[in-house]
Amino acid sequence: MRPVSSQRFLDRTAPPHIMTLVLLSGMSALVMNIFVPSLQLMADHFQTDYATMQLSVSLYLAVNAVLQLFVGTLSDKIGRRPVILWGLGLFLLATLGTILAPTAAVFLVFRMAQAAIVVGMVLSRAVVRDLYPPDRAASMIGYVTMGMALVPMVAPILGGVLAETLGWRANFWLMLGVGIAMFWLVWRDLGETATRSGLSLRQQFAQYPELLRSRRFWGYALACALASGAFFAYVGGASFVGMQVFGLSASTLGFFFGAPAVGYALGNFLSGRFSARIGINRMVLWGAMIVTGGMGLSLLTFAAGFGTQWSFFGFMTLVGLGNGLTIPNATAGALSVRPHLAGTASGLAGAIMLGGGAILSQIAGTMLRPETGAWPLLWMMFGSGAASVLAIILVIRRERRLPGLDLA
Repeated sequence: MRPVSSQRFLDRTAPPHIMTLVLLSGMSALVMNIFVPSLQLMADHFQTDYATMQLSVSLYLAVNAVLQLFVGTLSDKIGRRPVILWGLGLFLLATLGTILAPTAAVFLVFRMAQAAIVVGMVLSRAVVRDLYPPDRAASMIGYVTMGMALVPMVAPILGGVLAETLGWRANFWLMLGVGIAMFWLVWRDLGETATRSGLSLRQQFAQYPELLRSRRFWGYALACALASGAFFAYVGGASFVGMQVFGLSASTLGFFFGAPAVGYALGNFLSGRFSARIGINRMVLWGAMIVTGGMGLSLLTFAAGFGTQWSFFGFMTLVGLGNGLTIPNATAGALSVRPHLAGTASGLAGAIMLGGGAILSQIAGTMLRPETGAWPLLWMMFGSGAASVLAIILVIRRERRLPGLDLA
């Protein structure tokens, strides 16, 4: 573990400044959702249907999930810094491809390649785990993932306005510019934090079974995946619900779309403030219960005939709040099961989370129809939240049965 006191801003011989890690995680969030309010406009431009353009969300998440299986392990082998820089470089090339794409199919290919930016999300968390012990890591991950909370507040609003005034490609030009700035910052500031394993990649991948046999790892990973699955389903379906069910414009939808980020920012702040004091398991449980409760209230509101854009998006702030409590704490738990495999665990847990998110996002995009209203999305999000409560309860019960042991 590298001494945190050795951090110096814009000094790549030292561990990175916390703000660099916040911006890295925020970059991943920007790429995922800034263009979502313009999905319908993009479908019109490429003369295709909404479900096809919605693949730019679900396929992106699926490739993210696959890449995470390799990113964490590769960084345990050769270090965090080179993997992050290569990922950012590939992202810049892919972004240029999305801007120049002549057809929807070509666009989707380059959109999938943009998933290289996942290095920012995965390895910013692994860097934190390199620097801090488990409970402190949960707090710091809460602060780091604040970037994933603050950016979605502004990005959809900005994305909707850009799409209406300058066209949908303006969102991707913005990604390109921010990506170039991020590459420069990482090059200057991010020092190496990992102790290289000395193992071959084949030996690294051979250690996956050590994680996969751990019930605690699965409990934390599934709690994180299922709670965040509610949000990913929202990402896949919110544009349709906003435009087709409630008749919102792209810019107005952008304003409403960022609602979960308000709650997520608060949840991340509370995680950073209280995780070390309260404990990660209770924080995960409370977060999962808030996600489930928020969607339960939304279902009851629609059933009573009071469902509007204000209630639909308003209750999504509770989904964001619950995720802000669940994700950093469940992530810290998963990374701490086998500390010597922190990068591998971050990648595997992230793959499980985004793989499930890709599935739920695509289901949401295909199930929603004008005649169904928001119901399929609401039920899907409620079920995902309820399953996350069950997952963390199983972890808590196992620890109570076997206190004081190095649990599997």
